[in-house]
Amino acid sequence: MAKNSTKASGSARQAKIQAAQKASGTGVNKILVATVVAIVAIIAVVGGVVWSETAKDKAAGTSTAVPAGSAMGEGFNAFPDAKPVAGAPTVDLYEDFQCPVCGQFEGILGTTIEDLARQGKIVLKYHVLNFLDDKTGAQNSTPAANGAFCAARDEKFTEFHNAVYANQAPEGKNVDDLTLAGWAAAADITGDALGTWKSCVDAGSYTKYVTSVNDAAFKISGFSGTPTVMINGAITPLNEVGSPEAFTKAVEAATK
Repeated sequence: MAKNSTKASGSARQAKIQAAQKASGTGVNKILVATVVAIVAIIAVVGGVVWSETAKDKAAGTSTAVPAGSAMGEGFNAFPDAKPVAGAPTVDLYEDFQCPVCGQFEGILGTTIEDLARQGKIVLKYHVLNFLDDKTGAQNSTPAANGAFCAARDEKFTEFHNAVYANQAPEGKNVDDLTLAGWAAAADITGDALGTWKSCVDAGSYTKYVTSVNDAAFKISGFSGTPTVMINGAITPLNEVGSPEAFTKAVEAATK
C-alpha cells in the first residue's frame, strides 16, 4: 500500500476534537457515549425500517465492482500489506461518513486504530455504510463512500477517509462535486490518477458494494447504528473503547 495519513494529520484530527471537548467541558467518553445513546436510538428505528424499505430502490450505478481483497457485503482491509502479529484480533469498524459521532470517534481514535493496523497488532476492516442518506434525504454518505473506494484503486483509501472526517460535510447536506474534489486533493490524488478517480466517482462504481455492506451490517444481531466496533466478531460497547488507552487495552486483551 502507499503511505497512509501522516502523524501530523493524525495530530491535527486529535487537536480538533480536543478543542471541541475543551469548549464543551466534556471528556472523551462523555462525548462518545452520551451522543451515541441518542443517535443510536434513532438509527435503530431508521436502520431497521426505512433502510429495508427504500434504500435498495435508491441505489445508483450498475457496476458490481468491489475493492481489492473484498467482496459484496464484506468489509475492506485498508492495510493488506501489514503482517499480523501472532494472535492479532480482527477489528471490524462500522461507520457512515455522514455520521457526526463517527467524526468524533475518528478524531479521538483514528490515529490509534491506524497505528495498530499498520503495526499488525490488529487486522482492521472498514465497513462503510450509507443508511443516513435515507434518514436525512441527502446524498452525502453514498458519494463520500464511493469516492473513498475509488481512491482505494490508487491506494489512497486511508488518505481520502481521513480527509472526509477532517472536513466532514454536515449531516443532511448534499455532497457536491466540489466537496468530493476537495477531499481528493487532500488525499493527494493528482495527475492521471485524478482523472481515473473522477471517472470512477461519476460512474458510481462502488455504490452497489456500499449498499451491500450496509445491508449486511443491519443483519447482524445487536447491530443498530454507527459507529460500531466489533473485536473478533463481538460487538464491543463504545464506553469500553472510548479512548486510545481503552481501545489499546481491549485489543491487548483480545490478542490470543
